[in-house]
This record gives sequence, C-alpha cells and structure tokens, in this order.
Amino acid sequence: MTAGSPVAGSPVTGSPVVGSGDHRVLVLHGWFGSALGWGSLPGYLDGTAYTYAFMDLRGYGGRQQVSGEFTMEEAAADAIELADQLGWDRFSLVGHSMSGVAIQLAALQAPDRVRRLVGINPVPATGVPLDAAGWELFSGAAASSDNRAAIISFSTGARPSSTFVSSVVRHSLENSTAEAFGAYLPSWAKADFADRVRGRESAVKVIVGENDPALPGPLMEETWTRSAKSAFAHDGR
Repeated sequence: MTAGSPVAGSPVTGSPVVGSGDHRVLVLHGWFGSALGWGSLPGYLDGTAYTYAFMDLRGYGGRQQVSGEFTMEEAAADAIELADQLGWDRFSLVGHSMSGVAIQLAALQAPDRVRRLVGINPVPATGVPLDAAGWELFSGAAASSDNRAAIISFSTGARPSSTFVSSVVRHSLENSTAEAFGAYLPSWAKADFADRVRGRESAVKVIVGENDPALPGPLMEETWTRSAKSAFAHDGR
C-alpha cells in the first residue's frame, strides 16, 4: 500500500492512498481492523479508474493517540473531513463490519457528495441483535483477547485456522486502544437510525459472508434491502 502525501492540518493525516482514478473512494475498516489491516487487497484494486483512501478511525492504527467520543457519528464526520482535506467533492464509501453504520451516517451528513455505498459484512442501521450472552462476550472483548478470538471464530463460522484467528486478534490489539475498541461497541451494535435513512436514495452494494452467522444474508435483506428499499436502491453490479 502506498501512502499518499500527508494533508497538512488534518486530523486524519497520513491515510494511505492507492490509485489515481477519477472515482474517489473512502475505505473504513471494521472493529478488528485498521487502515493497514486490509492485507493484500490494495494490490488488486483498479488504480486507473479509482483512487482509494484507507482511513483509520480514531483510536486505531496511525490515529491511536487521537482522542474523541469514539462513535460512528464521529467516524462519519471524520470521513467527510478527510474527503475535504483531499479535495474530493464527490466520493463513494466502503465500510466493513461496524463501519457499515459509519458510511450510512456519512451519507446522511453529506447526501449530495456520496456517490455509492459498499458494505462488506456491514452492520445495518438497526444495529446487531445481541442477546445477553452475546453482549457479555462482545462488551468484554476490549479487555480480553480470548473474547476477541471467540468473536472472530464465531463470525467466520469457525472455519479459519487458529493461526488466522490469532493473527486477527494480534492485529486488533496492536492497532487499536482498548478505550476506543470498547467505546465504539454501543455506537454500532445498538445503532437505531433506520428512520433517518428511510426515504433517502443512494446506490448500495452489500457483500455478505456466506458463513457469517452474526450478519447473515437474511438479516442483510431485511435491513439493507427489503425494509430499507425506499432508502437505498440495491446496486448489484
């Protein structure tokens, strides 16, 4: 991944930028990720048609020392500010996992500037339906690597090897503060703003993990497409 030129005065300085195409895309990571946590993905991107900026949320990656409220509303505002600093009037948004909430909020904050939304296993505007045991597991993950490993294993259908799970846990521990990791949880897991996106239109593509029991296809259909049909046109391209 090639880092773009730092943007002077920006709270999101140093976000890695890939490509030089006219279609600009902001990429927001998930709960266990970071701007550098996308692995080899940048090497497969079309840099002639697109320009991608990979953003760290506050408390993550290169912004671990940046303070804040650690909410999805704040992450959405930061994404828009990054676009401002990069000089992007129009852009698309990619959000993984918890950042599925952030990209929807960014579309609400700057509806005339957002071209498309792409959600990868994205948390919907209704949050995640965690029962008492699930909430205990997730809320304890900020302080427990075992909880983090259990969540990763569960959300991938227990298919990846223990080595893979351990590497994701290690990345999350090294690239996020416990404060930020824990504080973001209620903001995305208990999201409740479906009424705010209803009636608004934006092209959306949702990519769902076949073996993800936490955010399965039927839930995505019910929240991102079926129940929010008037809000987001499903872009299957």
